[in-house]
Amino acid sequence: MVVNESAENYLETILILSKRLPVVRSVDIANELGFKKSSVSIAMKNLREKEHITVTDAGFIYLTESGRAIAEMIYERHQLISSWLISLGVDPTVATEDACKMEHVISAESFDAIKKYVLHK
Repeated sequence: MVVNESAENYLETILILSKRLPVVRSVDIANELGFKKSSVSIAMKNLREKEHITVTDAGFIYLTESGRAIAEMIYERHQLISSWLISLGVDPTVATEDACKMEHVISAESFDAIKKYVLHK
């Protein structure tokens, strides 16, 4: 289940938007990320080809099982890392920005160790 950082960001954004909106469309993703709709369309085509999303005729975007698994993994990393950094005294804005970077590069082993430490201290 290896995808690049950009794909992970798109999948995480779809997951976040799906919690907030009744349906997710390319324009919603573009607005959320501050990207051009054309860039989002290309990314959605790639995610559809990799079977991480489905897109209805009306343009509604849904995560597939594999897409949801990736999105939830990245979202969990983001939530845990940002809250951990905030608890260490890092400014919330900086913590969120740093979590966005760290969530993509940290190994599963290191993340699991941090998660175990944070949840059991």
